Amino acid sequence: MTTPNISARRALGACAALLVGALTLTACGGNADAKTDDGKSGQDSAAKTSTAKIAISAKDGSTGASINSTGVQVSGGKLTDVKMTVSGSGQAVAGTVSADGSTWKPKEQLERGTKYEISATAKDAKGLTAAANSIFTTVNSANSYIGTYTPDNGTTVGVGMPVSFDFDKVITDRKAVQSHITVTSSSGQQVVGHWFGSQRLDFRPQDYWKAGSKVTMKIDLDGVEGANGVYGVQKKTVTFTVGRSQVSTVDANTQTMTVMRDGKLLKSVPVSTGSPEHTTYNGQMVISEKFTQTRMNSQTVGLGGEYDIPDVPHAMRLTTSGTFIHGNYWYNKSNPPFGQQGTSHGCVGMADVQGAQGDTTAKWFYDNSLVGDVVIVKNSPDKTVQPDNGLNGWNLSWSEWTAGSAA
Repeated sequence: MTTPNISARRALGACAALLVGALTLTACGGNADAKTDDGKSGQDSAAKTSTAKIAISAKDGSTGASINSTGVQVSGGKLTDVKMTVSGSGQAVAGTVSADGSTWKPKEQLERGTKYEISATAKDAKGLTAAANSIFTTVNSANSYIGTYTPDNGTTVGVGMPVSFDFDKVITDRKAVQSHITVTSSSGQQVVGHWFGSQRLDFRPQDYWKAGSKVTMKIDLDGVEGANGVYGVQKKTVTFTVGRSQVSTVDANTQTMTVMRDGKLLKSVPVSTGSPEHTTYNGQMVISEKFTQTRMNSQTVGLGGEYDIPDVPHAMRLTTSGTFIHGNYWYNKSNPPFGQQGTSHGCVGMADVQGAQGDTTAKWFYDNSLVGDVVIVKNSPDKTVQPDNGLNGWNLSWSEWTAGSAA
């Protein structure tokens, strides 16, 4: 059903004015809650008005409609046809009708700041039809916010992996936003949120996640006002699994890393930490990304043109500022530094070969590590890493962590 033009609407209005009582409300309706009869008038029409009542969640002419919950439902009948298009282009939006014919929903999340049209028809038990239509615009990007989160749904992560949200807008009502995100664990551990500034919210328990536990994150931000006139658009449930417990400790005094798996020593690995001029941070750091090979350029971390290595092998990020634990193939072969001295620009290096091939120490650690595993550095002359430099909130005490909660 297409939306009538202005002249057609006037004609319909004139038609409606001639009818009496309740018929005036039903005969010429065209909004998101409309119902129609079989086209006849008078007492015969009243007797044959469809009992099906269609409701389109996005009201006709509305702006700021949800990109998640927009849909159609009917009571007293079943949907027979629903068409949704992008207004102007006519591009169809795919959707599905429920098995009982009572609801219709788009298959995919709608786009922000886009105008759509929906027309729907239904029949009641006697075969009488009802129709409704709506033209509306979804909430636009200027008046909405989205939180990019980690970890992803269905992933398996290490015991140190926090739930972390980065919002694309400044959040002024932190309590409202935090209270609409719940994180629970099958382990029963209490999980608390902590704000790092106005755009980042992390969740973690007091101690590392219990190995093998299932964590569920419920995001119910759709329509939640995070700042004046700025509303959330996300509504979903995310689950992830905590894998085995692996915590590795790098001792800058001995240039050795001990890898503990489920509380038992898995392996002792010789490493090379930062040089005296470029020391490595102390503290608990979480692997946030893994790259079989990646480029490392000193200019990106404010060190001028000291190095530009296009194919650093087996690299795992520990901080946002550029600390990695990675393979090193450019070391002095006549005097390997691993287990002997710190020679890096602040990273933790392990013996490797160019091309990320071969049975090397770095490859072993890479293959045996998950995003979310913990790497602890101790006895370095540097300071402790800042808790918001990467996913490193474990460097805050529990009292400091809970003090940053808005709930």
